[in-house]
Amino acid sequence: MIEGLGRDSDWSSYHIVVAGIGVAGYACADALMQLGAKVSVLDAGDGPKQQERAEILRTLEAEVLLGYTGDAPRCDLLVVSPGLRPSHQLITSAIAAGIPVWGELELAWRLRPTKAPAPWLVITGTNGKTTTTLMLESMLRAGGFNAVAAGNIGTSLVDVVMHDSYEVIAVEVGAPQLPFVHTISPHSAVCLNIADDHLDHFGSKAAYVAAKARIFERTQVAAIYNADDEATRVLVEEADVVDGCRAIGFTLGVPALAMLGVVDGALVDRAFIENRRDAAQELALVSQVRPAAPHNVANALAAAALARAFEVPAPAVSAGLRAFEPAAHRIAHVATISEVAFVDDSKATNTHAAQTSLLAYSRVVWLAGGMAKGQDFDDLVRLVRTHLRAVIVIGVDQAVIAESVSRHAPDVPLLRMDRTDTGVMREVVDAAMGFAEPGDTVLLAPGCASWDMFTDYGHRGTAFADAVRDLAASRPGDGP
Repeated sequence: MIEGLGRDSDWSSYHIVVAGIGVAGYACADALMQLGAKVSVLDAGDGPKQQERAEILRTLEAEVLLGYTGDAPRCDLLVVSPGLRPSHQLITSAIAAGIPVWGELELAWRLRPTKAPAPWLVITGTNGKTTTTLMLESMLRAGGFNAVAAGNIGTSLVDVVMHDSYEVIAVEVGAPQLPFVHTISPHSAVCLNIADDHLDHFGSKAAYVAAKARIFERTQVAAIYNADDEATRVLVEEADVVDGCRAIGFTLGVPALAMLGVVDGALVDRAFIENRRDAAQELALVSQVRPAAPHNVANALAAAALARAFEVPAPAVSAGLRAFEPAAHRIAHVATISEVAFVDDSKATNTHAAQTSLLAYSRVVWLAGGMAKGQDFDDLVRLVRTHLRAVIVIGVDQAVIAESVSRHAPDVPLLRMDRTDTGVMREVVDAAMGFAEPGDTVLLAPGCASWDMFTDYGHRGTAFADAVRDLAASRPGDGP
C-alpha cells in the first residue's frame, strides 16, 4: 500500500505523478527515480527553465509533459508542488479518483533515513520565517550540532534527507506546503504570527489558517506560539500533539511561566529551566539582535524557544545570535544620502510584513505595490498614516494601495508609476528622494508579491539597491 512507503521500500511497482517542475518538483522527481519508481512530471508551463529541467529528467527516463492542463492521469500517487492551489484541477481530479495526494514535505518525511533520522524543528508564520529559521540554524551550530536550514528557505528538503547527514534540520514551511501532509511528526514547531496572506491561493482566510494549524499536528516536544498573537495560541490549544508535548509561549513583554520573553533588555527563558517558577535564565541581549526592531526580537525569541527545546545551552543562543547574518532584502540598510536612509525590505510581501516594517520608522517615504494577492490595504494605511511622508506605488495592483491611501491618508502625497519594466526602480528612487526630508527613511516594503515585474522579491530588492547606489554615486559626499 502507498500509505506505508518509506525510504527502504520497494518503489519499483508504483507509478507516481509529480505536479510541477520547479525546485521542489524537480527534487521530488529525481529522488523518486533514484528509488526506482516510474515517474511522470507535469507542468503547465513550457518556458526555458521548464525545458532545461525536462531535458535532464527525460535523460533519467522520466516522462515529462509540459504545457499540461488536464486532469491527473491514472497513477498510484500524486506529489504536488506548493505552487498549486488546493483547488487546482490536477489535485481535485486526483482526489475525486481516489488517488492519494502528498506534498513535498510529506515525501521528504517519508524519505528520511530509517536509522537515526534527523529531527525536524519546524517554523511557519505569515512573516519572519526565513529570519527565524536562519537564527535557529546559527544557534544550533553554536551549540555544537551538525545542523542545516532547509525547506521553503530555498534548499530542497527532499535533497537534504536523501543525500546529507545532519543531527537536526531547521525546516521553514510556507502555508502552501501544508495542505497535503499526513504523517510528519516534528520534534518541535512554531507559528510566529497569523495575518492575511495567500488568500488567492487558499480562497479564504479560514482555509489559510487551517493550513497553518497543521504545523502542530503530531508535534513531540514543544508547540510554540506567539503570546502577543492570540491566533497562534488558539492553534496550539486545538492541536492534536503527541502526549507530553508542551505549549511554550514567547512575548516581547515579561514572560509568564512556560514562556520566553524580554526583561531589562535581555531575552530570557522561563520554560526550559528547572526553577522556572521562581527565576528566568538570561539567553542573550536585545542589542545582539540585528536589526533590533520589535518584530525581529520576536523572531529571535521564537528561534531561541526551538533551540532550547532541542537542549541548546543558553550561551549558544547568545553565540548564535552574534554569528547570525541577516538574509538579504529584510530591513537591510542600503545607503544614507543627504541624511535620508534607504532601506530594502523587499521581503515584505504582504500587508502584515509591511506594517511591522513601516512602524519601525518615524517618518517614511513608502515604496509599495506589485501583486496584491487578494489583500485589502485599508487597515494598513489607517495604522501607518501618521508615519507617511509620501507613498509611491508600482505594479499591476497599485490601484488597490492608491485607493486605500486616498481614502485613509488623503493629505499624504501619492505618486503612481505607470512604467512596468524593472528600470522603474531608478525613477522610483529619484522620486522618493524628492519627497524625503533629512531624517526620513525611504522604505521599500511593497506589501505585495513581485512576480508581475520581477523574477522574485530578491530581484526586486536588488533593483532597488542598485538604483540607490547609482543615486549615491551621482552625489559626491553621500554614500552607505
